Amino acid sequence: MTKQFRLNSLIRANVKAMKPYSSARDDYKGISGDMTFLDANENPFENGLNRYPDPQQSILKMKLSELNNIPNDNILLGNGSDEVLDLIFRAFCDPGKDEVIIIRPTYGMYEVLANLNDVAIQEIFLDADFDININNIVNGMNMSTKILFLCSPNNPTGQSFTREKVERLLLKFNGLVVIDEAYIDFSNQASWLTRLNDFPNLIVTQTLSKAYGMAGIRLGICYASKEIISVLNRIKPPYNINTLTQQKALERLSKSKMVYDEIQKILMQRDRLSSQLNTISFVENVFPSDANFILVKVDNAQLRYDQLLKKQIVVRNRTNESGCENCLRFTVGTETENEKLINALKQLT
Repeated sequence: MTKQFRLNSLIRANVKAMKPYSSARDDYKGISGDMTFLDANENPFENGLNRYPDPQQSILKMKLSELNNIPNDNILLGNGSDEVLDLIFRAFCDPGKDEVIIIRPTYGMYEVLANLNDVAIQEIFLDADFDININNIVNGMNMSTKILFLCSPNNPTGQSFTREKVERLLLKFNGLVVIDEAYIDFSNQASWLTRLNDFPNLIVTQTLSKAYGMAGIRLGICYASKEIISVLNRIKPPYNINTLTQQKALERLSKSKMVYDEIQKILMQRDRLSSQLNTISFVENVFPSDANFILVKVDNAQLRYDQLLKKQIVVRNRTNESGCENCLRFTVGTETENEKLINALKQLT
C-alpha cells in the first residue's frame, strides 16, 4: 500500500479554504413529487430543455456505477476528459510552484494543461520499445512533484504498460497517479478500476469518445477515492454536463451489446490493417497496438502524409513526437475505409 500518501498535503490551500458554489438544484435533496420550480430563474415554458441539467448527473452516475461496480461517490463527470484533467491540475497544483511528470511521447493535452495552469513539467522519455523506466520516473520526483500522468494504452504509441510496472509506480510515487484509459476497451488488459480501493493515490480517467462512439457529446469520466472526488466536486462548474449529453450517454450506455459488437469489429479490422500495412514497401515498422489506432514508421512521414491527403485520406503525422520520427498514426476505420487506405498506400511511389 501507499503508506506515505497524504491527500490533504497535496490539495492547494485556496481550494481547501474555498466554499463551493451551491446551485439552485443543490439546495433541496431527497424530495420528490410534482414540484413547482421557482428557484433558478428559468424560463417556465416547457420545451424539454428550459430547465438546468442535474448538476450531479445522478441517473448517469447510477448507470456507470452499475456497469463498473463503482459507487457513485467515486465518480466525477467532465465536459470531456480534458475538463477532468484540468480540474485535477487546478485542485492539486499550485501555479508557479508545483510540477508534474509527463511520459514522452504521450497525449498532448497533459502538456497544454500544465502550461495553462503554470505548472512545471518533468519529462521522462519512453525507451526504444515505448516502455517506461521506473527508476527514471522515481529519480525524477522531488518535493514539488504532485502528479504522474500515464496514458495506458498510450497515445500515440498504442501499447499498454504492464500491471507490474504501474503497480510499482503506484507504490513508490508520493503524489497522484493519473491513469488515462481512453482506449482501455480495445485492450486485453483489465482496467485499473479493479484496483481503485487498493491505491488511495490512483485516479482513473475514461471517456465515451472512443469505444462508445460518442466523441460529439464530450463526456469524460473520473474514478477515484471519495476524498479525491469530493475535492474535485468542490471546484467543478455547477452545470458542466448538459442535459442532451446526459440523455445521449444514458442511451448509449444502455446498448452494451451494440457497443461490444462494434469493438469486436474494430479489433478485427485492426489486426487485418496491421497485417496489410506490413506489405507496404516503404513501411519500416508496424508497432503493436492495444488501441483503435496503429502507429507506423515509414521512410518519410511528411511525404506520405501529403500524398495521402491528395488522395483525400487524412491520417496523423506524429514525426515531431519524441521517439516517433517518421511515424504516421492510422485510426482503424471501417472495412471500406481501411481498404481505401491500403490501396492508396500501395499506389504511392
